[in-house]
Amino acid sequence: MAIIHHTTLQPTKLELLTEWLPKQPWYRGGAGTPELTKVGGFRLDDPAGEVGIEFMAVTDDSGPQPVTYHVPLTYRGAPLPDGSAEALIGTLVHGVLGDRWVYDGTQDPVLVAQVEALLKGEVPAHAQSVDGELDPTVRVRLDAAGGRPEFVRVLEPGDAAPGVAGEVTAEWRGGEGEDRVRGVFVTVHAD
Repeated sequence: MAIIHHTTLQPTKLELLTEWLPKQPWYRGGAGTPELTKVGGFRLDDPAGEVGIEFMAVTDDSGPQPVTYHVPLTYRGAPLPDGSAEALIGTLVHGVLGDRWVYDGTQDPVLVAQVEALLKGEVPAHAQSVDGELDPTVRVRLDAAGGRPEFVRVLEPGDAAPGVAGEVTAEWRGGEGEDRVRGVFVTVHAD
């Protein structure tokens, strides 16, 4: 089980994402700087205990309408072996663990393998910020052996499109005065 350290990060995850998000093809914001708030997410454990795995939901309030993004992240104590430069979001200093390399988890084989295990019911989803607590808001459906998981980057309330072989849904905080909302974080299409 991953240990959640409540400590300092320099820069913070949101500061790293503020620089990285506007460079992504699925980013819907304008030309200005994103105004990000963490609004939800969950974690999976790396069986080897070396890689932190987090599925973060962040809302950008910089545009005319808020947009919530799903950013799967991995945290490593060394650069990703054979990792492409495009996968690196940035580096930070963790107050307990020291230097960490933060990656777009969709390109990290450890995260992808754990999502596949989650879809098969082999591993549970954990709470984002509480040691040892499972996240009961994460729901998994896999109707048939499908292809590779596809990560939804812009979160919308509701279910997956018809015809998907599986999905992972979770909740996040909606805007001011809104209740928590549920949407699809991962889909699987039949082969």
